[in-house]
Amino acid sequence: MKIQPECIPCMLKRALFEIEISTRDKEKREKALLVALKTFAEIYDPSLSSAEIATKLHKAVYEAVGNKDPYKELKEKSNEIALKLLPRVREKVEESTDPLKTAMICSIIGNVLDFGIEGGSKSPESLTKEFDKLFLEGLGYDDYDEAKRLIKKARNITFIADNCGEIVFDRLLCEKLKEFNPKMKVYLVVRGEPILSDATIKEAEKLKFNEIVDGVLTTGSFAVGLDINNIPEDLKKTLKQSDLIICKGMANYEALSETDFKPILYLLRTKCTAVARCMGLPVGINAIKLFR
Repeated sequence: MKIQPECIPCMLKRALFEIEISTRDKEKREKALLVALKTFAEIYDPSLSSAEIATKLHKAVYEAVGNKDPYKELKEKSNEIALKLLPRVREKVEESTDPLKTAMICSIIGNVLDFGIEGGSKSPESLTKEFDKLFLEGLGYDDYDEAKRLIKKARNITFIADNCGEIVFDRLLCEKLKEFNPKMKVYLVVRGEPILSDATIKEAEKLKFNEIVDGVLTTGSFAVGLDINNIPEDLKKTLKQSDLIICKGMANYEALSETDFKPILYLLRTKCTAVARCMGLPVGINAIKLFR
């Protein structure tokens, strides 16, 4: 997705958010904010993807505040909250007439755990309060039946994760994918380095994904979504051999919509007008959308 006009205030707002959670030192905050503004002015280019510009901006901010993982506490709390909710989520899935679809919906609801942006969460605890309401909303866009047919025939699926918290529900979804098609191999992809509130290999190992999936790979670098020109060879090979790529969240859409990889199934909450418009969806819905 090329950067959109409304991405500009959103990225700067998020930069300010991570500056504020990184340090209470007023002078350091002001210097970091100045770095963010100068960096954005230098790198802004309407021909580039929003993910590419955001990556460069966040890299500059992290270096300015001297913090390699400013979202660390939020990530840990998000996983903690999601794990407390997991028994209730698992019960909904197991009692459902279609456990795979219900697992997808629950995984999508976890995607609200996004901080420092419009449409995201104010705190990890908000998931506990909002889960039932969002579950009752169901899907605002539903390509599940078509996706289900692809999953049934698939030999290899690559599952690209997004935020912490939701990754707890992603594990349950991976279980259901394997149950639905036991002959299929599922590969999980997490971020190569800490960036925003996204899951890395550390969280995947802690949640014991290796017991569920057939392999865990990383994007290989500090990047919003994926830096598709610099992904590791093993990930490139896995993506090319996939019968279906399942992507969680908006950042993965922002990055992968600029590539030729298909088919891709996006599972997300449309939290901003820019992504929603580019996907042809309303804002503020749970969506299962397939691009072939």
